[in-house]
Amino acid sequence: MSAADGTGDEGTVGDDPVGYFLEDMELHGKSPRTRAEYGRVLRRFETFLADEGRGPAGGSNEPAAASHRDCMAFVHELRRDPDLAESTTATYAAYLHRFFAYMTQVGAFDANPMALVMEELDERIDTDPTRREISVPRMRRFVGGIAHPLERALVVTLLKTGMRVGELCNLDLRDLTLSRGLAGYDVGTRAQLDGRPDSLFVASEPSVGESYNGEERTASNKRKRDTVIPVDDELSETLVRWLAIRPDAVSPAEPLFVGTGSGWGERLTPEQVGRVVREHAADAGWYERGAGATENVTPHYFRHFFTTHLRDRTGDRGVVKYLRGDVGDDIIDTYTHNWGHNVRETYERHVYSLLR
Repeated sequence: MSAADGTGDEGTVGDDPVGYFLEDMELHGKSPRTRAEYGRVLRRFETFLADEGRGPAGGSNEPAAASHRDCMAFVHELRRDPDLAESTTATYAAYLHRFFAYMTQVGAFDANPMALVMEELDERIDTDPTRREISVPRMRRFVGGIAHPLERALVVTLLKTGMRVGELCNLDLRDLTLSRGLAGYDVGTRAQLDGRPDSLFVASEPSVGESYNGEERTASNKRKRDTVIPVDDELSETLVRWLAIRPDAVSPAEPLFVGTGSGWGERLTPEQVGRVVREHAADAGWYERGAGATENVTPHYFRHFFTTHLRDRTGDRGVVKYLRGDVGDDIIDTYTHNWGHNVRETYERHVYSLLR
């Protein structure tokens, strides 16, 4: 650790847990901009705790000793800041939650006081800004206009699973099981997919710049835990049509999605997928350069679409959070142990149709 961070020369937390966390973020490959954003919020939290007149207990405190009431008071102060939108407040709260979760995981802190706070925030704050609202019938027409098997497979997979674009790009053939015959493909070899036909496994481990399944990755998976997502008939049909024309992969990792133009057979990158989505969205009048997240349809919009429509249809926030990879150990245990009943049955009964 650097002396400037105040964490000592041997990588110990010392008197500066925020500095320790920020340096570990750098070691994990986070960009300078991301580290700066986290640092700004976490230092603000430190200042809040140190001010005897602002905390709920009326005395100064340190992050390692912060209670959930300290965290709630800080979030309440953020809400009262006229310069912060609700979505920004939710983002800052998520930064704090990740800080405490990491410090607890490495044994530096005893507990994560933000866990209870995030449960309340999840009910009150939408972390997505107000976005263009697209109905299922309109999205169905949009998908119907995509003819290329690869491009349709990319869009339908994002819409049917709610996964992030980096997670999509990191999928390998071993992460997919399909009941339909796939001659010449060795799919579904993950142990986590045993007994779970027609499923996608989304791991939490892949990180940008690190080797995973024998290949250096260009994107990170950001979900909290590994997730098994059901593949319904429409997604299965779409993937089979793609695999029927998929070029041989350059990588021995056998990526699920590879290039069919420049970069023939190479794993697709988030930038390439984003370009595909933007082109089709622009054709539909759903993308304009400079318009921003409130108007433009991007790969991340599909995650918003998935969350909104599936949550409204199921009324089950837990299942949707599990599928998105946004939940902790308690919910993961519930949905993992009862996967067939709680996830697949709920998902298949309520998921929207995009092809018919």
